[in-house]
Amino acid sequence: MRISGGSAKGRTVILKKAFVRKSGHDELRPTSGKVREALFSILGPRVSGCRFLDLFAGTGAVGLEAMSRGAGEVVFVEISGPRVRLIDDLAVRFGFREHTFSVKEDAETYLRNNRIPFDIIFVDPPYASDELTRIVSMLDADTVLAPGGTLIIEHAKKYSLPDKLEQAERKKCYKYGDTMLSLYRKELS
Repeated sequence: MRISGGSAKGRTVILKKAFVRKSGHDELRPTSGKVREALFSILGPRVSGCRFLDLFAGTGAVGLEAMSRGAGEVVFVEISGPRVRLIDDLAVRFGFREHTFSVKEDAETYLRNNRIPFDIIFVDPPYASDELTRIVSMLDADTVLAPGGTLIIEHAKKYSLPDKLEQAERKKCYKYGDTMLSLYRKELS
């Protein structure tokens, strides 16, 4: 996988077979290059200087892409220790370490304990898990998503999400094969 834009454009995110070949709930399904390019085309200049959360980070490719495209800070939340180490190694290799933070924790615990809101949140849970159902109501809380913030959820097209969360409203859905990106915006206070 390659970073498609910004200061690290063309740099490779190396995946180890062990990370990809797991089956079931822990299966790693990295966001495709096509979907990542579309995501950052959708976000455009909002990325510059933002505080970005890559939830269920996996390989960290989305958060690294955000950093490459000018994000001020990226937080990666991933429950797998080996994947967190991979993300940390890549952040050092790409020269992003001082503006990235990796947290080895499950998404629900992280969201419950977070106190500094993000400008952009990207959520990509395993398609076969029920984790998105458990956390969707937490994603637009004041301690998680900043006023005016953008939330993008990657999910299987067969999975239905609400049009409105407590404080954020779905503005658009984008379809890429079996993958959907649902974009929510939280109004300014």
